[in-house]
Amino acid sequence: MTATIAAAPPRLLLDTNVLLDVILRRTPWADDAARVLDMVARRVARGFVASHAVTTVHYIVEREVDRETAALAVADLLEALEVVALESIDYHRALAMQLADFEDALHVAACLRAGADYLVTRNERDFVGAAVATRTPAEVVALFGVS
Repeated sequence: MTATIAAAPPRLLLDTNVLLDVILRRTPWADDAARVLDMVARRVARGFVASHAVTTVHYIVEREVDRETAALAVADLLEALEVVALESIDYHRALAMQLADFEDALHVAACLRAGADYLVTRNERDFVGAAVATRTPAEVVALFGVS
């Protein structure tokens, strides 16, 4: 008798833009981003969010909509995703990266800390040369989505 070992679900760190696309229903990206979050909810994938992204999401949603919506959105994210806490070494690592944007470098550092398979973003060009694999939400759904 041979045992079958199930593959572990992919580990996905979600970029801030993907989260905001869902929360703010930004077209044309919201549907694919929502499908990725649905994969996490159904445990087809394991989802992560960088700690600094949580405050950014709250700030932007509060500015664009209102404080109550921002609080509800963050509460939902905290329920669905695992927060990757960054330490001093991660900030130093991000500073040493050759990325144009420090916030993007922090996402890479969070991806590495979480051991994520992919950094899910719709701005893959922002991560060219980073030491992580990136995928758009549409690519993640095509690779791992289960109908």
